[in-house]
Amino acid sequence: MISDYLFFTGINVLLAWSVYVVLLTGSLSFAQGAFMAMGCYVAGVLTVKFGWAFAPATVSAAAITALVAAVLGYPALRLRGIYLILVTLGITFCVRVLLENIKYVGAVSGFGGMVGATLPAVLVVVAAVGAILFWFSRSPMQRICDAVREDDRVAASMGINVTAVRLVGFAVGAAIAAVAGSLYGHYMNFVRPESFDVLLSIYVVLYVVLGGANNMWGPLLGATVMTLLPEYFRVLADWRPTMFGAAILLLLLFRPDGLLSFRTVTARLQGRPTS
Repeated sequence: MISDYLFFTGINVLLAWSVYVVLLTGSLSFAQGAFMAMGCYVAGVLTVKFGWAFAPATVSAAAITALVAAVLGYPALRLRGIYLILVTLGITFCVRVLLENIKYVGAVSGFGGMVGATLPAVLVVVAAVGAILFWFSRSPMQRICDAVREDDRVAASMGINVTAVRLVGFAVGAAIAAVAGSLYGHYMNFVRPESFDVLLSIYVVLYVVLGGANNMWGPLLGATVMTLLPEYFRVLADWRPTMFGAAILLLLLFRPDGLLSFRTVTARLQGRPTS
């Protein structure tokens, strides 16, 4: 159904933006699957077990997930490169294993009974997050993040608290992923821990890489294309990972900034050629 396609596109856009927010501060997170799971299960427990309404449960789940991300991110964000990637992947793996062993939320059998999310709700959230990111891109805080991302030592010498900036970015990204998780669970009505595996986190990062990581429109484009395109090539479903890998290699070779780089956006707005 078209509504389902739009729903999953909206969820993937939110997840891609959650990675983009972390990248703004010069860090990289492969833990979005874990934070999505936290948001889904925490909001699900609040609505199913305690009778909360969907909206306050989602906001509470996002806040709790952001707090957990801040606690985990404080030591993790001191690492760089492959070490940070391994730690964030480890967070996703640990959260999945933990959920598979908690009988209160169904363990490996899954957790159900969640209701309340609709397609309009997802579209409203996507529009709201997009508006906030658009405002942020034109605020002084964007320049602070740019300074931290480009050279954290110079940023620190200018009086910027680099650790705090990166920690806030990590927590905000986790909160966005948690909102996506709550929407997903309350739309599907039933989830299993395997829905939030490491592969999900990897795909989300690839959405950002494909679209372009240096502006908010790139992740939106990457997530939209990679969500809808497979539906038009269902006969090639078994080849999806191979095609995904080939697309990444081609982009890295011929368009390393992604499909929609900052230069492309600027050129379009100024009416100049993009090549």
